[in-house]
Amino acid sequence: MAPTSFDGAVCRLFVRLRRIPFFWRLTLLTRILMVAAFLPTGMVKLLGRRFTLLPVDNPVGAFFEAMYQTGVYWQFLGLSQVAAALLLALPATAHLGALLTLAITVNIFLITVGVGFTGTPMVTGPMLLAAVYLCAWDLHRFRSLWTVRSWPAELTVPQPRLDPVERVGFTVFAFCVLAFFGTTRFAAAWLPPGALVVVGAAAGLLALGRFGWIARRGHPGAA
Repeated sequence: MAPTSFDGAVCRLFVRLRRIPFFWRLTLLTRILMVAAFLPTGMVKLLGRRFTLLPVDNPVGAFFEAMYQTGVYWQFLGLSQVAAALLLALPATAHLGALLTLAITVNIFLITVGVGFTGTPMVTGPMLLAAVYLCAWDLHRFRSLWTVRSWPAELTVPQPRLDPVERVGFTVFAFCVLAFFGTTRFAAAWLPPGALVVVGAAAGLLALGRFGWIARRGHPGAA
């Protein structure tokens, strides 16, 4: 079945946006940050550790303590977060990770609003928007969920790529972000947090500067 005019317009807009180099870089950055947010936090729960040291006379502390005392359910939450992070980190399964991340962040956002986490919705709200964005980035993979119409034959979904220098920058940045959150979440002295911040920031600036240079020069790696 051919797409309707509205459906076809959405497909064309989707392809046009995926051709813009900036959005591919934004997608990678968003995936890295979401993996860093979910993996260490999920491991804390999966290993059966408490998430916070707030006292139980605090509503937030009481909430987390109640969930912690459930035992298996607490670890299941951690397993879900770890699974989402790992799926999101792999290009072949990133769309599945985005979908699982969306389900988890909807719950996190509603919990922070419902329990009254002061200021926390200012963090979980953008996380929810990030999860929606990651799902939208792979719209073509989810299209069969709401329509049986075939993808327009004349539209090829772009498969962006990074310049080698950008790839190094993103890789080092991802490692530093994950190591920083892992070190701080587990209160471990694996690597100095300050050094991770400096190296990660330098790697991010390298990737950003390289992309800016590519954009000005019209290098094919930006396509």
